[in-house]
Amino acid sequence: MNEWIIVIGLLTPFIGTCLGSSLALFMKKELSSKIQKLLLGFTAGIMVAASIWSLLIPAIDMSLGIKWLPPLVGFLLGIFFLLLLDHIIPHLHIEKSEPEGPKTKLKKSAMLALAVTLHNIPEGMAVGTILIGLIAGSDITIYAAIALTIGVAIQNIPEGAIISMPMRNAGSSRRKACLYGILSGFVEPVAGFITIMFASLAVPVLPYLLAFAAGAMIYVVTEELIPSSQYGKHTDIGTIGLALGFALMMVLDVALG
Repeated sequence: MNEWIIVIGLLTPFIGTCLGSSLALFMKKELSSKIQKLLLGFTAGIMVAASIWSLLIPAIDMSLGIKWLPPLVGFLLGIFFLLLLDHIIPHLHIEKSEPEGPKTKLKKSAMLALAVTLHNIPEGMAVGTILIGLIAGSDITIYAAIALTIGVAIQNIPEGAIISMPMRNAGSSRRKACLYGILSGFVEPVAGFITIMFASLAVPVLPYLLAFAAGAMIYVVTEELIPSSQYGKHTDIGTIGLALGFALMMVLDVALG
């Protein structure tokens, strides 16, 4: 039974990425600026709400002794871990710049794919960590795990589109653009599986791990998603997207969790 829970939990978010990436197979043009702003904001909203209700609040509830200490330590470690990766691994920030030629656009699209791939790591860790808590019999319920995996899957749909559509616009074939988007999300189940592999070590520090995943996700939101949704024109659409994403994930977490 546990094996099926792990398989379904790890693959559900990845399916979201595949669905978003598959848009490149059907659409001829790049996503409009307004749609991109909406999707970026929507993704940010879901990640913020998931960090609070699915990760930080369970981390606080599980903590012993000083209730705020494990979430605080884990959260800050998650922030600085992503900050370190940002400096070590070269990548491109998501915001659009002025039009370039085909070669430059293709290079920037590839760097963007690397950026999203990098930032999918904490999402995979978050899913893996909450599955560990579920299997270990902690305070995490099956409904809370479902809420997080569905929320991550939903926000992975626009992420997949944000990768595949610029690749298509830069000159890649439809299949190749779709494949790039899918590969960018493959790191999620891998990161989740690796986290689960260390479950025996992770259970005693589960509050720290949950908060770590929350910190890493919040870093992605503040460093990439919100600035990108507020870059250039149509920033109000990005704000509306964030509100919608946050509201949706909040409802999922409260209703299921």
